[in-house]
Amino acid sequence: MTTTENAVTETAAAATDSIGINLTDFAAVKVKALLEQEGRDDLRLRVAVQPGGCSGLRYQLFFDERSLDGDIVKEFGGVEVVTDRMSSPYLAGATIDFADRIDAQGFTIDNPNAGGSCACGDSFH
Repeated sequence: MTTTENAVTETAAAATDSIGINLTDFAAVKVKALLEQEGRDDLRLRVAVQPGGCSGLRYQLFFDERSLDGDIVKEFGGVEVVTDRMSSPYLAGATIDFADRIDAQGFTIDNPNAGGSCACGDSFH
């Protein structure tokens, strides 16, 4: 490959990373463990944005076996993460991680599209 081809390939890869959701390795391990506890191999992690909360929009994370028209599916370490087409613009470039600390435990979402959130952190705008 030439230098120009490498630059184009790297730019395309960077653009792909900013499309849809990213799942950290630690979060993927946690999701995989939770899926194994469920004992089903037909479930995927669905991430959606729904109206609600103090700031107007609320995240939803749940296991789902459905496949909806327009779903965006990405795989991270053997875990499929699904976003519906209405939620995907709100989640483009967002990163899901898992916090496992004394003061907090659970999934966190770092979303570059969120202009702000409510005081409790349950919703965003």
